[in-house]
Amino acid sequence: MPVTKKRKPKSRKTRKKTVAKRVSTKKAKSGATKSKKDSCYYKAKAAHKVFPSAYASGMIAKCRKKKAGKSKKK
Repeated sequence: MPVTKKRKPKSRKTRKKTVAKRVSTKKAKSGATKSKKDSCYYKAKAAHKVFPSAYASGMIAKCRKKKAGKSKKK
């Protein structure tokens, strides 16, 4: 059985940089633009101290569900 050498874990900064590079290259390849944030997003962000959380996501989903039947008048 071959002996495997333990790798030294990468630092957080290095990991963040590599992830950021991957994300930016994916966006560049797909031609994706920055998405617009709706009012539900901003309401949830203002209401919750820790924003990317399950509670905030649930609030956004409920808000968007309420707005689903409503359409903009032209």
